[in-house]
Amino acid sequence: MHLYLYGPPGSGKSTIGQILARRLDLPFIDLDAFIERAAKQCIPDIFALEGEAGFRAREAAAFDQAAHGSAAVIALGGGALLNAKNRALAESTGDILCLQADAATLESRVNRNPGQRPLLAVPNMECATPPSPGQAKPIGQLLAERADHYASFACRLSVSDLPPDVTADQAQTVLGRFRISGMGNVYSVRVGDGVLDTLGARMAELGCGNRTVVVGDSHTLPLYGERVAASLRASGMTVSLAEIPAGEATKTIETVAALWSAFLDAGIERGHAVVALGGGVVGDLTGFAAATWLRGVRWIGLPTTLLAMVDSGLGGKTGADLPQGKNLIGAFHPPSLVLADTSTLATLPAVELRCGLAEVIKHAVIGDPGLLDELPRFAFCAQNADNAPCTCLAESDWLASFVARAMAVKVRIIQQDPFEKGARAALNLGHTIGHGIEKATDFAVRHGEAVAIGTVLEAQLAEALGLAQPGLAQRLAAHFAQVGLPVTMPTGIDLTAVRAAMALDKKRADGEIRFALPAAIGDVRTGIAVDEAILEKILM
Repeated sequence: MHLYLYGPPGSGKSTIGQILARRLDLPFIDLDAFIERAAKQCIPDIFALEGEAGFRAREAAAFDQAAHGSAAVIALGGGALLNAKNRALAESTGDILCLQADAATLESRVNRNPGQRPLLAVPNMECATPPSPGQAKPIGQLLAERADHYASFACRLSVSDLPPDVTADQAQTVLGRFRISGMGNVYSVRVGDGVLDTLGARMAELGCGNRTVVVGDSHTLPLYGERVAASLRASGMTVSLAEIPAGEATKTIETVAALWSAFLDAGIERGHAVVALGGGVVGDLTGFAAATWLRGVRWIGLPTTLLAMVDSGLGGKTGADLPQGKNLIGAFHPPSLVLADTSTLATLPAVELRCGLAEVIKHAVIGDPGLLDELPRFAFCAQNADNAPCTCLAESDWLASFVARAMAVKVRIIQQDPFEKGARAALNLGHTIGHGIEKATDFAVRHGEAVAIGTVLEAQLAEALGLAQPGLAQRLAAHFAQVGLPVTMPTGIDLTAVRAAMALDKKRADGEIRFALPAAIGDVRTGIAVDEAILEKILM
C-alpha cells in the first residue's frame, strides 16, 4: 500500500514525504520530479509549451506508472487528484493524507522558490481581479476553488511552521503508521478500523510460509478467530487455532508449554510465523513461545485491547509470570508486524477499556500531556458496568488517531532505547508499586487499575523526595478518577505482600529498587532510589 501525500502547493508534501519515507523504510517518489525526468523538461516549460492540459496528461500517465509500482511514499502535485480516475486509483492502492494550510502560510513558503509553480501568481494573493484565462492564479483564489476538493479527503492534517520532524510525527499519528527498529528486527505497526482483514495479504508479503497458529484466549478467539482465519486462508495458508483461558492467571510456563505443543501439532517450522490475537497476556505468552520454539520463529501481534495496543503489544518484551512475581521470565523478541484494529475495542468490556486508559494517562505523563485533553471522550467509562461492552466506540471516527497518538509515545521511546538501558525505563512509571499490588491481590486488581494506583503513589514519592511540586499526585488522581480508575490502595491489602513482590521487581539495580518517578506532567525521571522509611510511609 502506497502512502500518498496531497494538498495545495507549499503544504510540504515533498519535505514531509522524504521524512516519512525514511521512517517507514519506503522509497520516496516526487511525482513532479518523476514527470520532469520523463519529459526531460522542467514543469514551467511543460506548461509553457503544452499548457495545463498537456501537463495533466503527462501527470496522469506518470501517476498510473507510480501507482502500479512497489509500495512507496508518493508526493502528488496540488491538483493531481482533481482527475476522478487518478483519485480512484489512489484510493484503491494506498492511503491518502491531505496536508492543508492557510493562504498566508502557503504564500510565504512558495515565495522562497518563485517561478516554480506555474499555476500560482503568489504576489497580490488577495487580488480582487481574477486573472484572465490562461494566466496564473493568486494562491488565495486557487485555495478557494479547491477548498471543497481538499476537504473531501477523510485523512487531513493542518500544517504550520513547526519543524518538519514534528509535522512528520503528527502525520504518522493521523495515518496510524509506524516502523520500529533497534532490536535486530524492523517491523511495521498499523492502526485503523478493519486492519485485521488485511492480515493474510500482509503475512504473504512478509513471506511467512504456508501455515500458522492463531493463539487467542477464551474471549478473543470466539469473537475474532474465524475472521482472522478467513483472511489467512484467503492468502493460501493452513490455519490452526489455539485457545487459552483468559486472565493473568494463565500467564505461566505451563501455558507456554501448551503453546509449544500446539506449534508442534501444526507443523510450525522456522520459516513460519505464529499470530497473537488478544490482549497483553496473549501477546506476552505467544511472543515468548515463539522466541523459544525452534530457537525462535516470527510472530505477528493483533492486539484487541486498548492496553495492548498502546503499550504491551509494542516493543518486543515477551514473557510469563512465576508464582513469586510478574514477568520474571521472558525475552526480547519483537513481532514482525503489529495490526491494531480499533474496531475490536467496541466489544471490549468497560473495565478493560479503563485499564487501557491507565496506560494512556501514563504515556501522557511521560511524553504527551495533550492526551489528557482527550479523556472527556471516555467519561462514559466511569458510569458503564464493568462487563458492559463499549459499543459506543463503534462509530468513533476519532478513535484510531487517539490510539495512534498514545502509541506514538512508546514508539518514540523504544526507538531511542530498545533494550531498556536508559530512557525506556520511563515506561515503568506506576509499575513498580503496581506490580506489587497485582501480586498481593492475586491479580484481583487488574493491571491497569494497579498502574493507576501505582502512578499516584509514585507521584506522592516524587513529592516527598522534592522531585515534584506538591499537588502533582492529586492532579494525576483526578485524571485517573475521571475515567473510573481507582487511585488508592485497596482496603485490607497485605502491605507485606506488596513489599515482598516489589523486592523481586526486575528493575532492581545493586540490590535496590529503582523507580521511574514523575517530576511533572511531561517529565519522568528514571533510576531513582527511594529511602525505605519514605517508601513505607507512602504505602501505609
